[in-house]
Amino acid sequence: MNNLSLLRGCLAAVLAFGMACAAPVFAAPSFESSQNVQGVDLVLNGAGTRYKAIFKVYDLGLYSPRKVKSLEELLVQPGPKRLNFVALRDISGTDLGLSFIKGLSNNSSPEQIRKHTPSSTRLIDIFSGRAKLASGDTFAMEYVPGKGTTFFIKGVAQGTPVGDDEYFGMILRVWLGQVPVDFKLKDALLGTS
Repeated sequence: MNNLSLLRGCLAAVLAFGMACAAPVFAAPSFESSQNVQGVDLVLNGAGTRYKAIFKVYDLGLYSPRKVKSLEELLVQPGPKRLNFVALRDISGTDLGLSFIKGLSNNSSPEQIRKHTPSSTRLIDIFSGRAKLASGDTFAMEYVPGKGTTFFIKGVAQGTPVGDDEYFGMILRVWLGQVPVDFKLKDALLGTS
C-alpha cells in the first residue's frame, strides 16, 4: 500500500467518524405512558425531541384520551389534552415565549391571532418573566374543555386557565400544523415516524 492510499484511507475514516459525531441521535424521550388530568386518564400519543440544527432543545410528550394519527383527529377528540416538556439545555424564557408566538403566527390566521391576543400575551408573560429554564426543568400546557389552557412550570400552575378550545388548537398547531417547528417532532408526536 502506498502513502497516498494510506492517507486516503485515514482521511475517509476521520470524515466518517466526524459525520457520525455531528449527526443527531433520534432516541425516543422517556415519558410516563399515561397521565391523569381532571379525573380523565390520558395516554401518551407520542413523544420526540425538538432539535435546532444539531442541538437538542427539549423533549415533548403529547397526551390525549386515545391515540390519534393526525391533528384533525386530535382536534375533534373530546376531553382534556396535555403537552409535557423537559428542557434539554438552558433556554431563555423570552426566547421560548417568542418562539411559541412565532409558531402560533405560522399556523393561524391573522383573525385568530387578534382574537386570542390576551391569551398569547399571558403565555409571553409567563415565560419572559423567567430569566431562563434550566436543563432538566419541566413545563406543560394542559387543556380542559370549558376551562381553557393552564401553563405549568416545574409542576406549578402559572395562574388561571386562558383561552378556549380554538386557542388550544392553535397551540397544538405549533407542533402539529402545516408549518410545525420541527417535522420529525410532528411525526413522533403523532406516532407516524
